[in-house]
Amino acid sequence: MTFVDIGNSADLLLLRPGDPGYEDELAGFQLGFTQRPAVIVAARSAADVVAAVRYAAAQNLPVGAQATGHGLPGSFEGGVLVTTRRLDGITVDPGARTVRVQAGVRWGQVVAAAEPYGLAPLNGSAPGVGAVSYTLGGGLSILARQFGYAADHVRWLDVVTADGEARHVTRESDPDLYWALLGAGQNLGIVTELEIGLVPVRTLYGGSVSFDGRVVDPATVLRAYEAWTRTVPDGLTSSFAAVPYPDLPGLPPHLRGRYVISLRVAHTGAGGEELVAPLRQIGPVLADSLRTMAYAESHTIHSDPDFPHAYYGDSAVLRELDVERAGELLRLTGPQAAAMCVVQVNHLGGALGRPAPNAVPYREGRFLVRLLTVGEREQARTVLDPAFALLARETLGRSLNFVFGAGDRGAGLYDPETRKRLAGLKERYDPAGLFRRGYGVSAC
Repeated sequence: MTFVDIGNSADLLLLRPGDPGYEDELAGFQLGFTQRPAVIVAARSAADVVAAVRYAAAQNLPVGAQATGHGLPGSFEGGVLVTTRRLDGITVDPGARTVRVQAGVRWGQVVAAAEPYGLAPLNGSAPGVGAVSYTLGGGLSILARQFGYAADHVRWLDVVTADGEARHVTRESDPDLYWALLGAGQNLGIVTELEIGLVPVRTLYGGSVSFDGRVVDPATVLRAYEAWTRTVPDGLTSSFAAVPYPDLPGLPPHLRGRYVISLRVAHTGAGGEELVAPLRQIGPVLADSLRTMAYAESHTIHSDPDFPHAYYGDSAVLRELDVERAGELLRLTGPQAAAMCVVQVNHLGGALGRPAPNAVPYREGRFLVRLLTVGEREQARTVLDPAFALLARETLGRSLNFVFGAGDRGAGLYDPETRKRLAGLKERYDPAGLFRRGYGVSAC
């Protein structure tokens, strides 16, 4: 890979459009948006991030960071993009039950590093997602109802702010900045490393039970699932999913052309078999992978796709799930929809409802609905817009980690009080709006 110098930073790895390696460095998971930064800085250290931010500030250029490229908010041209994939250091302290994670590390790497000590991170369902960026957006883990958001367990963060300064931020040293970084994504700086708590989990009871949506009414499954969530302990985290698979040769035979309705479960306590028994009684089961498993196998619960592709989506945190309206949502997003749409309904509550010193909002929500479409963006909107309109009455807002280029970038991401406080801190730490590539935190 060929790089050129930037200013007097002879060792900084930098690429401009047309340079060999530019396209490869830019490549990420989300293929639906075009990014053409004027400058890519391939960071190998926190000092490189400092140099990149100072350069962007001196040139009055917007700057952002990319680890894996899962959560791009839209297309961009110009500015500076700092790629952090080379910042891949992981240090586990088994005695303190913590792990230090640099900005380019993926969740699968953290799971593997913690597993020999009988510990687990509060990772999401996809092992290829960046651990730091996911945590800055809150971090809804597969054990969320038992342990809360990943952001709730962060001890400290190293961040480069818009003034080009590297700061070590703790709840005690910088309570306002600490609060804002955990929930505001990349709005106030580029986090180069953080330390987060691990939990003593070596095994869990989990997996999924699936139904053929053409045999069992999807709305019936959803109603049964919602009723079941009212009976389970906080130690059990679960979700509902509806996926209309196309009839393509590359898919496993048991999925081709099927409308698959799945209920996914992760439980660390005793009595898992008894707790999930009602789910198996909903109707004829298409597949059942529920079992006791090593935590290192937990990514198989959701089996998220691991290949880059184009997608668009949004989310709604709900006070309650109106199962009749949600049933209509399933009809709008099912096999006959204009674009393939994946529906996921996460059961919230439990530890997610506990207050924490960070900006993660809507903790009173009982469910999170996520819709993800595959295909052309405008076609996707014809499915997404009416679907979310059905949920408007019970919607508190949106979840930052699950907004994939659909709808207004900033609307509904925070309650008014949180948004006002974030806007004040944005003015304090980034008055020129240097970090403006993502979802905004302005007061309006």
